[in-house]
Order: sequence, then structure tokens, then C-alpha cells
Amino acid sequence: MNSMFPTVSLAAKAAAVIAVLAVSLVLWGPAMEYPTTVSRVESSGGGDVVLTLDKSVRQVTAGAIDDFVDWLTVKGSWLFDSLSDFVTRVLVFISRSLLWVPWPALVLLLALFAYGVGQWPLLTFTLGSLLFIGFMGLWNQMIDTIALMVVAVAISVLIGFPTGVISAQNAWVDNILRPVLDAMQTMPSFVYLLPGILFFGLGKPAGIFATIIYSVPPVIRLTSLGIQQVSPAAIEATRAFGSSPLQTLTKVQIPMALPTIMAGVNQTTMMALAMVTIASMVAAGGLGDTVLRALQKNEPGNGMLAGLAIVFLAIMLDRMTQAVVK
Repeated sequence: MNSMFPTVSLAAKAAAVIAVLAVSLVLWGPAMEYPTTVSRVESSGGGDVVLTLDKSVRQVTAGAIDDFVDWLTVKGSWLFDSLSDFVTRVLVFISRSLLWVPWPALVLLLALFAYGVGQWPLLTFTLGSLLFIGFMGLWNQMIDTIALMVVAVAISVLIGFPTGVISAQNAWVDNILRPVLDAMQTMPSFVYLLPGILFFGLGKPAGIFATIIYSVPPVIRLTSLGIQQVSPAAIEATRAFGSSPLQTLTKVQIPMALPTIMAGVNQTTMMALAMVTIASMVAAGGLGDTVLRALQKNEPGNGMLAGLAIVFLAIMLDRMTQAVVK
């Protein structure tokens, strides 16, 4: 094997690279620019006037994407309008239901739940956080944020859990999903607001759409990972007793993977809260809207108070979901 492919020294590799660079400089010169223009020749009806239009490759590509989005928006308007109406009705129902409950009762209920899952430390933090948010006049904004999160997290889990199960059972699906999820998690969060606005317009549905795309990858990844990490011995034992693949999945794999799956739900919840805050830029409302208005009006005090409310809410939800998992 070594005789067929002799080892090349580092000096020889460096010399080859230098030679390629030297040839490139001779052929194309220094500071060569990318060919970013596309020429298109147009003539008048008689063929006498010839006009050359130069467009950049980015303009041509962006124009094609714009045309496709316009076509999709028109053809799918019935679907987007129906989804927007449904999401709006659910959000209004959740918000009105939570606001209908007297705030002392809601604070007491959450405090008792915190005590049940996390004992006195979590109860103290939850009680203090809710009282801070209420006395700062941010209670209604917090309710709107919670409503947005509940809808976004519920839809994300409904999409992500079965997708993660399929990914764990099928290597071909897993190989396709992995780069897609990588792209979804590395893309800047502001980019997700654009398709939300195009398909749903300004408002809460656009914020929900962007939040779902941003927060669904963790539950998919960790559901798939948890099921894949189930002991092969346990799976073989259930099959030896005559269990079907569905019984093995529902009675062995999913229960054993539940801590990992719940960790994915926890991460999805935290990412949903982060994106819901950013979604205030498309008029989604909530605590993020208070922060945005404070930035626009140069009011650092209001911005800091709303920011602290978001931090307290995030810590409270994180500790509760982690305590439930444990």
C-alpha cells in the first residue's frame, strides 16, 4: 500500500501550494473579483436596438425566490389564513382563561406546584418572581408570553416527538434530518421572522410560526438520541418474550428514554421563550414588546424591568421542568 502511494513530505506539499498560488497570480492577477453579474440581451420589436442588462447573481437568485414565495403565498392563502385564525383563537382563549383567574389564586397555584416538584427553594423563587412581575405592572404581558409559549411548545412537541421517534427507528431519515436540524439551529433567529411575516403577516401567528421553527430541533434530537441509547439487551429481552415492535417502542424504549425526551422538551421551552421575546418585532406582543418599546423610546429602566421579568420567568420554567423530569 505504501509503495503505491508514497508518503509526501510537508515541504513538498508546501511547495505545491506555493506553485499553485504563483500560477494563479500569473494567470488572473492579484485581487481578482468574483464574476457576480449575469448579462441578458434584449432587443426591440424591429431588432434594431440591442440592450444589455447586467444583474448580479444574487439579484437573479433572490428574484427567483421572491417569485416562488409570491406564488406560494397566493396559492396557499387558504391554508395560511386557516392556520392564522386557529392559532389566534387558541391564543385568545388561553390568555382570557389565565386573566379570568384572580391573580392571587394563580400565584398560589404555581407556588404550590413549585413546592410539590422543588420544595422550599423553588417555591420561594417562584413566589418572589411572580410578585415582582405583578407589582411591576407586567402581569398581562407575562400572560401573553405564557400563552405564546404554550401554543408554540405544544405544536413543537407534537411535531418533534413523532419525528424523533421515526428518526431513531430509521437511519435513512436520521441522516436526512441531521443536516436540516443543524441548519435550523445555526441560522440566525431573526431570519425565521421573515417567512412568518410573508405567510401570516404581522401579528401573533407569525411569531408562533417563527418560534416553532426555532425551538423544534431540540425535542427531535433528544427524542431520537434517547431512544437510540436504550440498552440493546432490554430490547432483545422484550422481543424474546414475543413483543411486537410497537409494544417494544411504547412499553420499553420510550419509558426508558423519557428523561432524555423531557430534557429535549425543557430545551424547546427555553428556546421558545427566547424566540417569543424576539418575535415582538413582528407584533407578537408579550414581555418582549415591552423591551422593544423601551429600546425605541430610550427607556433603560422599563427595559431592564421587563428584561428581569423575562429572566425570572425563564429560570422559573427551567427549574420546574427540570424538577418534573427528576
